[in-house]
Amino acid sequence: MIRFAKPTVFALCAALGLLAAGPVLAQQAPATDQGATAKKKAAKPAKPDASDKSKAADKSADGGKGKPLLVASFGDWGVYQTQAAKGRVCYTLAQPKDRAPADLKRDAAYAFISDRPGEGVRNEISFIMGFDVANPPDAAAPADPKKKLAGKEAVAMVGDQSFELLAKTTNLWVKNAAKEGQLIDEMRKSAKLQVKAASKKGNVTTDTYSLAGFSQALDRVQKDCPSN
Repeated sequence: MIRFAKPTVFALCAALGLLAAGPVLAQQAPATDQGATAKKKAAKPAKPDASDKSKAADKSADGGKGKPLLVASFGDWGVYQTQAAKGRVCYTLAQPKDRAPADLKRDAAYAFISDRPGEGVRNEISFIMGFDVANPPDAAAPADPKKKLAGKEAVAMVGDQSFELLAKTTNLWVKNAAKEGQLIDEMRKSAKLQVKAASKKGNVTTDTYSLAGFSQALDRVQKDCPSN
């Protein structure tokens, strides 16, 4: 599969007004992980090792061609479409049903699977965590030197499988692109998905997603954005 350093999910969320739609917690913990500030919400995140070509494509993806349109809902997953410079973009998204710990203040989280046939991208998996995620290099120097992040690498867990994730600011992708298809297959036949990641402050969040309707939603994405 061709990989591009061009996640459009952040821009699509902004267009949908989803970034401000996270649940408001009644209790606020002393430690907070509000990594997605207003300035960051306005920016589009770059996947690691972004090329100039992919950055230019990122700017064109939300260049006024059209706002994302909800075309269908299946269980806990919505299916959306938008028009980019290189053609139609289709994706399915969901929010976690549970966030642990519950008393830690964070911005909203989302799981995305997107198809951009005009760019050769299919079944690209990405997650927005709602805080600045620590990568393994960050683990050696957490904000609080008393906190150790060893063993707190970002990971997606579904069924009896786990998949390492790569972080860039508030966003996560499957570290080994060759395993995206395997993760998709596990999600299709499972009831829930868990995404775990540590913030740069050392707090670990575990998001639990319901996979009810996921398989049907992904089928609709692939039908609306068939491979070229």
